[in-house]
Amino acid sequence: MHEQFRPAQVLQFARRKARRYWLNYGFFWLGAVLVGLVAVLFARWGDLAQLQFQRWLAGRAWLALLITPLLTAACVWTTRRFFTGSEGSGIPQVIAALHAPDRVRLIPGLFGLRIIVGKIGIGLLGLLGGLTIGREGPTVHIGASIMYEMRRFYPRASPKLERNLLLAGAAAGLSGAFNTPLAGIVFAIEELARSFDTRTNGTLITAIVFSGLVSLALAGNYLYFGQISVPDMLPLSAAAPVLVAAVLCGVGGGCFNRLLLHQAVWIPRRLLAIRATQPLWWGAGLGLLIAAIGIATGGDTWGSGYHQARALLMNETDTVGVIYPFVKMATMVLTYLSGIPAGLFSPSLSIGAGFGHVTASLFPGAPASALIAVCMVGYLAAVTQSPLTSFIIVMEMSDGGGLLIPLMATALIASRVANLFTPPLYEALATQNYAPPKPPPAAAAPPPARD
Repeated sequence: MHEQFRPAQVLQFARRKARRYWLNYGFFWLGAVLVGLVAVLFARWGDLAQLQFQRWLAGRAWLALLITPLLTAACVWTTRRFFTGSEGSGIPQVIAALHAPDRVRLIPGLFGLRIIVGKIGIGLLGLLGGLTIGREGPTVHIGASIMYEMRRFYPRASPKLERNLLLAGAAAGLSGAFNTPLAGIVFAIEELARSFDTRTNGTLITAIVFSGLVSLALAGNYLYFGQISVPDMLPLSAAAPVLVAAVLCGVGGGCFNRLLLHQAVWIPRRLLAIRATQPLWWGAGLGLLIAAIGIATGGDTWGSGYHQARALLMNETDTVGVIYPFVKMATMVLTYLSGIPAGLFSPSLSIGAGFGHVTASLFPGAPASALIAVCMVGYLAAVTQSPLTSFIIVMEMSDGGGLLIPLMATALIASRVANLFTPPLYEALATQNYAPPKPPPAAAAPPPARD
């Protein structure tokens, strides 16, 4: 006769099964859902913060001279006092953690609940002050931190598991921020891991799927920049404008990278001393410059730049002038110099749209919206030197299928031109700011004693 299972045995068997499913799938799926939820909420809160700043300044733009310096100084103080490790976009931190030889010492200060709170809180405070901040890079850092925290629910977290969690969380964060699942996968492979691992990418895709489902449920299946009206096939005469746009974006992105990576070269020593010894005055001064530029441009340079880029794509070319990409780049550099959590993706896309507007003014016969989309890809590819990610982000966000070949060509050319000026920005920042110190060289052995 078959042995009958007792209720206690059945319950114990069910517990073992449930625990196995939780360790293999449950904790990971829960983390991916949380990443998608936080990405959507952060996007909504960021829009509300920018809207509130505009309400404060409605009819009294001079208030920016008070609000922006004050909130910039507050962001600098809060970052340095409570949230060290959250500065910048967060992507260099992820790259440093994934490629560091000894992550045990590196990870605890760069990921976790403290970083999540700092990224969201200070990012919203900066947008409330009109700073040039993108939320996509910080969302990558937030996603990696959320998935890193999920390791606490795993009994024997290994370095390999932590790496997979960081990589999957970062990709899910970008996917949720832009509503671009394919770009999240390519971004993780091209920019973060810089390798292709079948097992790792299975984990990666699962995280992106769950994060994307949450984003789809809460935000809908929307296009970030809307539908671009371009011909199905650009005429051969558009080859010259596209080439000029690619080179212009490559030079612009390369110059921007040099400004960030070689600050000691162009910033006077006296100002560097103020940044080191009086960070609050440093932040207030940067905020004052950002406010002044915003007032001079009629408010075009405040915020992430999303509305300006979308307006240009919709052929509303009278919304900004030809100087827009240069002044927007200036406020983007000033925001980054403050050392607070701030992303580069949205502002870079907006600057690229501005360069497209400049190119369209040089070639009146070419489709303006096509050149603007091309330059958005080109400038982002120049800054990140990740042409595939840049190309797919704009393709997925805008549904510009007729621009397939021009977008790919521009991304490749612009990234190569920028590489003549600087290495890839995120990788260089990871090495510059977060690489573990090299061990001192071993002392040479003394020569053998002679008799």
